[in-house]
Amino acid sequence: MCIIFFKFDPRPASKNAFRLILAANRDEFYNRPTKAADFWVSNSKILSGLDLEEGKEGGSWLGINKRGKLAALTNYLEGRPNPDAQGRGFLVSNFLTDQSQDSYSYLKRVSSERHLYNGFNLLTAEFKAKEDTMCYYGNRGNTEPIHLNPAGIYGLSNSLLETPWRKLQHGKRLFTSVVNQPLTCDSLVQDLLNVLNNEELRFEGEVENRVFSEATLLTRPRRARVKGTAAPCCGSCPPCVFDPRIMAQGQSPPSP
Repeated sequence: MCIIFFKFDPRPASKNAFRLILAANRDEFYNRPTKAADFWVSNSKILSGLDLEEGKEGGSWLGINKRGKLAALTNYLEGRPNPDAQGRGFLVSNFLTDQSQDSYSYLKRVSSERHLYNGFNLLTAEFKAKEDTMCYYGNRGNTEPIHLNPAGIYGLSNSLLETPWRKLQHGKRLFTSVVNQPLTCDSLVQDLLNVLNNEELRFEGEVENRVFSEATLLTRPRRARVKGTAAPCCGSCPPCVFDPRIMAQGQSPPSP
């Protein structure tokens, strides 16, 4: 399943510390066409992976632009998604291309259209010289977006933000132990990849098992278990660790 860990620290104590550190895993079908993370051909100021599936081309799940805007998405696990719903990946792409709305205003507008989409969680952020902002909205939770507290460490999977699934809690502990120590950029990237490589972050646990209880989900094709990578990535993308100042490619292949 998809998972995101991030530390939002707009005014870090150390001059060389990062204002955002984000490590994420995208779990997707092997046969879903996807473009690896790169600057867009149509807009060289935006960096993200891109969905190439028919009807959803141009959507994304994690991206950033040179104006300091970032967006990240996970799906909310549901038994029978609506096949006619709008593509959730456009929620990321539209925010990165938008030049008029801030993080909260954008999510406020999205919340008014929540019925058009299957379940999702959406993070939006803006990093500016004088102020950093990060917001969250899930269309299966509260009707209003929220501002995230500065200097916070968060975990998000395929339920609402900070839902205490066992794998999320375990991964958050590992992530916290990494980001709360002084590390070079290269060491940080490698340690975060090791966190996401941890076997205990795979699909397991009482809560997750109940979510997957419906028989319809048991007939799915084999899924890509993207092991030890950080988003934006999927079964067809190279792994990477992503924050406003780092983009480091790894070489770990997906694990079936």
